[in-house]
Amino acid sequence: MKTVELFKQAMAVNMTENLGERELKAEAFFRNLRQHDFGAQFNWADEVFEGLHVKENRDKTALIWADMETGEENTFSYGEVAGNANKLLNFMRKRGIEKCNNLYMMIPIVPETWFTTLAGIKGGFIAVPTATSMTVRELQFRFEIYPPDAVMASEEYTEILDEALEIAGIKPKIKIVLGKKQGWLSYSDTQGESETAEPATTLTDDLLFCFFTSGTTGLPKRVGHSAISYPVGHLSTSVMIGIRPDDIHHNLSAPGWAKWAWSSFFAPFNMGATVAGFNFKVLDGDKYLQYISDNKVTCFCGPPTAWRMFVSLDLGKYDFKALRQSVSAGEPLNPETIEKWKKATGNEIRDFYGQTESTAMIGNAPWMEGRMRFGSFGRPSGMYDIALLDEEGKEVTTPGQTGHIVVQLDKGGAKGLFSEYIGNPEKMQEVVSGNYYYTGDWASFDEDGYWWFEGRADDVIKSSDFRVGPFEVESAMVEHPSVLESAVVGAPDPKRHQLVKAYVLLNKGYTPSKELALELFRHTIGILAKFKIPRIIQFVDVLPKTISGKIRRIELREQEKKKTERQENEYFYTDFPELSSKKKE
Repeated sequence: MKTVELFKQAMAVNMTENLGERELKAEAFFRNLRQHDFGAQFNWADEVFEGLHVKENRDKTALIWADMETGEENTFSYGEVAGNANKLLNFMRKRGIEKCNNLYMMIPIVPETWFTTLAGIKGGFIAVPTATSMTVRELQFRFEIYPPDAVMASEEYTEILDEALEIAGIKPKIKIVLGKKQGWLSYSDTQGESETAEPATTLTDDLLFCFFTSGTTGLPKRVGHSAISYPVGHLSTSVMIGIRPDDIHHNLSAPGWAKWAWSSFFAPFNMGATVAGFNFKVLDGDKYLQYISDNKVTCFCGPPTAWRMFVSLDLGKYDFKALRQSVSAGEPLNPETIEKWKKATGNEIRDFYGQTESTAMIGNAPWMEGRMRFGSFGRPSGMYDIALLDEEGKEVTTPGQTGHIVVQLDKGGAKGLFSEYIGNPEKMQEVVSGNYYYTGDWASFDEDGYWWFEGRADDVIKSSDFRVGPFEVESAMVEHPSVLESAVVGAPDPKRHQLVKAYVLLNKGYTPSKELALELFRHTIGILAKFKIPRIIQFVDVLPKTISGKIRRIELREQEKKKTERQENEYFYTDFPELSSKKKE
């Protein structure tokens, strides 16, 4: 069986209306996928995007695009997306760009992002998505350890890129700009090229993507994905989200990060669906939801930060009749947000989990709706063999026991896993032990098989003899009406090793005070086990985050290590003698 048949089977799975039947079909599909012989070669752009979707639905809308700043709008069919990608591919090839060359892309949410990504896959280039928020120093670091052969950028980023290239002493073969810039080739010049192009002969294990991780727990790593691990691996994401060929799917994510490739490119294009992309500089929640409504988005994926913003708005103003499903990924979503969104739209936000190093691994698939446990991030995908291991490397079989999330590597259930940390074999040795890949995350599962995220291994707080996952504490904090967001870390303590500390960002209408801190301490006493109760609360105006919305707890931990005195708006549990009658230390 040809690999393209897997994509046809996945489309059939997602078109199954009866969710119970769909669950059974999905299980059978993944069993088949795990046993599939992928052969020596595979080019997704040629065999799936063009060979399946363009061939069968050339005039179908592939991309709906709008610029929220200027009001500009455009649509592109599957044939037009392929044609634009082929023009760019031909243009780059004529200027010396070859298979396995590195292609840096520093462009926002514009149609050319989709064209360039597709051209890179078809040409066998190694795409290096680059966030538009990069500084000169961050770019220099990337260029020095992974030099670019080609650079694609919007005009506004050319100056910073040129500066970083000069400092690093790197001269790419070509630099292409969306617009005009001296010393750069204009993207508009690609329009004279042919709309057809020969596909590169890409081996199944050829690298096609290099993602620099967001650096939440240290210096960015280079995650290498192959011609199989991302296109085929994201069949897990396509099924987990439940995207159908007739969907208009939208994902709120920036192109510089893996999540954009997940949910704005592979997951919908695997299924022959329509993608909606909205460009913006600063997220305006009201304006964004209006675009979701006006463009009749049926499937909406966003990060927890955005969902928390959306539910704080007047959701009754929008027409969500077209919206069929809502999903979240990045960090676990607290139950209160799910409940508010469901009340307003009828959709339960289905949480799922994965990494830059993988595709969707654990999640609440469509057949979980109506029987989800809010706060749980679901169950493992049939794409992977997922287990929990304790600190001695033994598999966790007891409900409620926390363990390392690992992927078993010897049973065929790791098709969507990355190939390597490029140029860093030492890091690979850290995460691969025996037949297991260690994700670096902790979780537990309950007696009914629902999985619960506990936190990054680096984020787990060790207080006295207890381990505390930050998410459960953060979720308890945001149940209080005053709290918009919370980030929980361990603060150094000579007696307990660490104290549970909650950084708190307040909702509008609330101001930091000793009285509010007392109220929040009392609030958590009624929800959490004694050892999980925050011992320190600090009100802040902002929380450090990556561009994709993940809280950078590493910054907060480092801040705690360097702290020598009490901070403004910082309150300790021991400041309140009245609490001792509620919960004695």
